[in-house]
Amino acid sequence: MSRQAGKKFVPFAYGFRPFFLLAGIFATLSVVAWLWIYGAGVVPDTRMPPQFWHAHEMIFGFIAAAVAGFLLTAVPSWTGSRGFSGLPLIVLTALWLVGRIAFGLGDTLPVSVLAALELAFLPGVALLIAPTLFRSGNRNTRLLLVLLALWSMDALFLYGIATGGMAASAAALRGALGLVLVLLTVIGGRIVPAFTRNALGQSGRDAVIRSHALTEKLVVPVMLVYAIADMVAPTATATAWVAAIAAVLQAWRLSGWQGLRTASQPIVWILHVAYLWLPIGLALKAAYLLGGFAWAAYWHHALGVGAAGSMIFAVMTRASLGHTGRPLRAHPVTAAAYGLLTAATAVRVFGPSLLPSHYGDIVMAAGTLWSGAFLLYVAIYAPVLLTPRVDGKPG
Repeated sequence: MSRQAGKKFVPFAYGFRPFFLLAGIFATLSVVAWLWIYGAGVVPDTRMPPQFWHAHEMIFGFIAAAVAGFLLTAVPSWTGSRGFSGLPLIVLTALWLVGRIAFGLGDTLPVSVLAALELAFLPGVALLIAPTLFRSGNRNTRLLLVLLALWSMDALFLYGIATGGMAASAAALRGALGLVLVLLTVIGGRIVPAFTRNALGQSGRDAVIRSHALTEKLVVPVMLVYAIADMVAPTATATAWVAAIAAVLQAWRLSGWQGLRTASQPIVWILHVAYLWLPIGLALKAAYLLGGFAWAAYWHHALGVGAAGSMIFAVMTRASLGHTGRPLRAHPVTAAAYGLLTAATAVRVFGPSLLPSHYGDIVMAAGTLWSGAFLLYVAIYAPVLLTPRVDGKPG
């Protein structure tokens, strides 16, 4: 590759490039903004509680961008088709940015205008990838239903804001997180054992990954049931028992993936740490609802920050290297960022029960650790995402 080519900017050469970069930047800045909002007592939009604004932007801003980047990169790999690039990516990026700007303007926009700007992005992603999936008859075509369901949750959230029905908006946020956890279960169940097997095999070690047939049959349906139950009856005893069953299945599933043997490979062990927060979060929810244990009260952060946030971070770092022709080795700064993100989750989940009189400080510390992790990600990966592949191949 020539020196001139190495300096060329190619932010729209492949689906992961703009959205993995924007996800990292947004994860950093939006949480910094949330810490200021929380500390100053500011209400970003008077039509909703500040916590709703924060949760919405984490799910439909940060997570949605990462999901889009993943799908726009995975679909060409799954179908053997040409990758998405150029003008379609520019349009999608603009749609995502417009939605974030709209929510950043607070209550200066009518809800109808806010909805029109916000709800365009996910249908745009679906319309771009659907023809390729349908033409190939790929089994992953069903993921279009996940996008539709996620879009429906966003629409329900905005309906609640428009009508003053905060219960509907809260249900939409729970339903959206549940969908993300189902997606994590499906995709994580494929990539974590596969990448672990490859990494152990390349290092010359036995790479036997155990798969439990009954668990594999049950884990996704049970997670679907949990997502629905948590949306419609989040505090019900039945929901707690579904969470407990899901936690056992997820932990048993993870136990067969040889995670302890990946300690020397940060780019692999972070996948296991991310997935581990899934059974932890589900178990905490069950413990809180069934036993009323105060130390389990922040289970939703174990699932949102720990499972979803860490898995997104892990996938973005790995995919960005692999799809730009670089070795699959985590930079020392990236490994440090993994540690910061794991610490952020632990502090946010368990800190309030350990230091109950310092709740505000716990929120600030966890948010600072999270933003620090993603700031390091942006520093390391912006050059990777904005310049051509090192092997000279397209993409």
